[in-house]
Amino acid sequence: MGEDWPGFWIRRYEDSDHDAVWTLDQLALEPVGAHRGFDGSDEDLHAIRAVYLDAGGEFVVGLLGQEIVAMGALRRAGPVRAEVKRMRVAPHRQGQGFGRQVLDHLEGRARELNLTQLHLTTTTRQLGAQALYRGGYRETGRGHEGPFDVIFFEKRLDP
Repeated sequence: MGEDWPGFWIRRYEDSDHDAVWTLDQLALEPVGAHRGFDGSDEDLHAIRAVYLDAGGEFVVGLLGQEIVAMGALRRAGPVRAEVKRMRVAPHRQGQGFGRQVLDHLEGRARELNLTQLHLTTTTRQLGAQALYRGGYRETGRGHEGPFDVIFFEKRLDP
């Protein structure tokens, strides 16, 4: 899956990925000042199977060779609605299309799960993420989450 970049592939999260996923999350948020610290907002990363996979969503990792360089998730929010979560790309791999491939994969998986509405939130500091989402999602508003100014996006999927 996902061969736009030689050696890059996407697969479902496995429990043995936990430490690499945790590290990637921290590394990707730090340079853009979007890390909230350890305030409990990252507890889902310690329960990926329960929060995402067993709850009718999805969590995938993108690998370059054997290194996890990207990740993303769908968290079910209703019968046909899900939130795109934990979209991360390693800082040294950003801008190379890995985020787009993960997002496209998640959208395909959402269709398989009969989800037709996706929504997500990103901080105003995450310019790369905004550019990615503006390529198919529409901005639905702005607000605050914790210490951050955020932008809300949404996309309707064709079945």
